[in-house]
Amino acid sequence: MRSALKYPTLRSALDGIVAVVLAPLCAACRTPLDEPTRGAVCGACWSAIVPLTPVGCGSFPPSITLATAIGPYDDTLKAIVHALKYDPRPTIARHLAARMREAGSIVLDGADAVVPVPLHRSRQRMRGFNQARALALHLGVPVVDALVRTRKTAPQADLPAATRQANVQDAFVLAVAPRPVENRVVVLVDDVSTTGATLNACAAPLLAVGVREVRALTAAYARRRSGG
Repeated sequence: MRSALKYPTLRSALDGIVAVVLAPLCAACRTPLDEPTRGAVCGACWSAIVPLTPVGCGSFPPSITLATAIGPYDDTLKAIVHALKYDPRPTIARHLAARMREAGSIVLDGADAVVPVPLHRSRQRMRGFNQARALALHLGVPVVDALVRTRKTAPQADLPAATRQANVQDAFVLAVAPRPVENRVVVLVDDVSTTGATLNACAAPLLAVGVREVRALTAAYARRRSGG
């Protein structure tokens, strides 16, 4: 089937058959997919994402030198990230990562490795995969699973901004010997960043073992709301 998708006529015919027989819906807007062989999200939803301008996510966490995302965590992009994590639709990761590469070219430029933000083992067992690692695999930079989450923390999205730093403090430790990351430029990868508390907590053990610079690239950036 993969070779057939190289030919537009065959691909178009296959799209028609799948659309009629299976009637798959877009994972974001829930409308029927006209081209289901191109992924679980329709072209209109991908086009509806509003990019961040300028490059950057406002104030970086203290330990992060450079950070950005595809766009704000609302509307269509929020629906796409939710589909990746909770449906779950891990195949969406490849398409999201392509847009992360484009939006974060300045962050990835010169990077030696990308480091996915780890899930606690219990949450990863429940979900079946780590969405951050799924995204990292498609960024075109070597993936180093350099970190382990040592304790199960409350989801950051459920907490007010003032308590997020304490929630993840000392929750991450180095999972590998320092050599793979020592004196290297690494990019932390996650699905969403809000206050940057998780990214900052992940950067601490990396910098402690001699990482030269820590950057960050996420699929989405959640704007801070007043009062939390």
